[in-house]
Amino acid sequence: MEGILFTDQYQLTMAQLYYRAGLHERTVQFDHFFRRYPDYDSHQAGYCISAGLEWLLEWMQEAYFCAEDIDYLRSQRDSVGKPLFADDFLSWLAKDGNFNGITLRAVPEGRVIHPNTPLTVVEGPLAMAQILETSLLAHINYQTLIATKASRMWESGRGRPILEFGLRRAQERGANAGARAALIGGASFTSNVGVSRAMGLPPKGTHAHSMVQLFMAMGLGELAAFQAFADVYPDDCLLLVDTVDTLQSGVPHAIKVFEELRRKGHEPVGIRLDSGDLAYLSIQAAKLLNTAGFPNTQIVLSGDLDELVIWQIITQISQEAPRYGLDADHLINRLVYGVGTRLITSWGEPALGGVYKLVAVRQDNQWNSAIKISESPAKTPNPGRKQLLRLYDARGKATADLLTLEDETINPSEPIVLRHPSDHAKSRTLRSNTVTESEPLLQEIMHEGKMVYTLPSLEEIRARRIADVEALDPGIRRLVNPHIYHVSLSQRLWDLKQDLIETAMLQTQ
Repeated sequence: MEGILFTDQYQLTMAQLYYRAGLHERTVQFDHFFRRYPDYDSHQAGYCISAGLEWLLEWMQEAYFCAEDIDYLRSQRDSVGKPLFADDFLSWLAKDGNFNGITLRAVPEGRVIHPNTPLTVVEGPLAMAQILETSLLAHINYQTLIATKASRMWESGRGRPILEFGLRRAQERGANAGARAALIGGASFTSNVGVSRAMGLPPKGTHAHSMVQLFMAMGLGELAAFQAFADVYPDDCLLLVDTVDTLQSGVPHAIKVFEELRRKGHEPVGIRLDSGDLAYLSIQAAKLLNTAGFPNTQIVLSGDLDELVIWQIITQISQEAPRYGLDADHLINRLVYGVGTRLITSWGEPALGGVYKLVAVRQDNQWNSAIKISESPAKTPNPGRKQLLRLYDARGKATADLLTLEDETINPSEPIVLRHPSDHAKSRTLRSNTVTESEPLLQEIMHEGKMVYTLPSLEEIRARRIADVEALDPGIRRLVNPHIYHVSLSQRLWDLKQDLIETAMLQTQ
């Protein structure tokens, strides 16, 4: 299920059609991009975070048509009982059905990305480039979706630690990809042990409500449950205090255990709140902990958190904590957020909607641009072989992502015309020297099946994400109704697109 047959049936039937027409080895280019940011109904994203590339590359390097795959394809029949796939095509798949001829350019993981710009560019033999589509979309779309959600949570929480707790709420093995993407996008750690090992991080967790329930059912009580946990994990003691009564029972019992730990030379980690008014409970729990001499212990919040809920909690604490004699900023800096369902499922927007479109075909030693026309102009892809540039202004802020033809050169000392990708009436001109830097975003990752790119570490990916997000204007980073970031076409690319649309329309007459 996870080999090269991790694809859609129509990719294989199209590959056989190309083989039968003698086009299977024709060199082509496909662009992978998404058309709009995630919209979570009550709040919206103004940027996305690229993720999933490394796992796609691992799959590509291992995927080929083995004997069992060929036998399965040979067993398939069409609607009248004839073999669906011919023996000569299957023989070709068995011999050449791999990605050795594929050249891949991509925006590296952790980068801020925007709609209608290529995240991945695939160049190579038509049949295998077609077969690659489904797996590429599956690997990158989902991880990008989750990394984006995690980045928004990290920003909303003012950079405080995010713990990813979604393994039990995810769609089966998607939990692994989601946990990895969350770590790229802003989560500090995950409870997923296997992914933690793969990413070189310690897994994180607390304890179960069931432990407290067990001790209570045995007549031993909540305090005994907490003490048992502290006895086994004296230097990692973080207690879940809301099984019975958070403020009347849980926190006072936790304090008794913490005092005993300190007498024995250990320092407690903190408490976890999983239900109720988390802002109010954080304030009241902090008061109790401060009075008992534990002003710096962590307060971990969990329970259907997302970026908007985290923002609301912080806002409430900022307003109410001073009324109770607390330093709001100090309390906010003690908070840690355990996020599960709403991160791992990208609650409110379950799919990115990335697409994979043919944009160029090589014929007679030259590249011909390809176009697909949609009744909705916004869905007409940008054709041809392109480069993707990020333009920065004098403040070091990203001011636009610009798609140009691959042989174009942008001269910041001259005015730069930016055309809207689909609206004829919208354009703007950047004055001379407005742009202080023009950064190419696409990097060659794989050349004819061979890796030519050094995969960055998780720390490097995270650092790149933070720098990219900080380079965005605050309006684009807003949680609700973010400002629109400019994605534009150069005049030459705009002209090419209009010429191709006009030519295609004439051919239909």
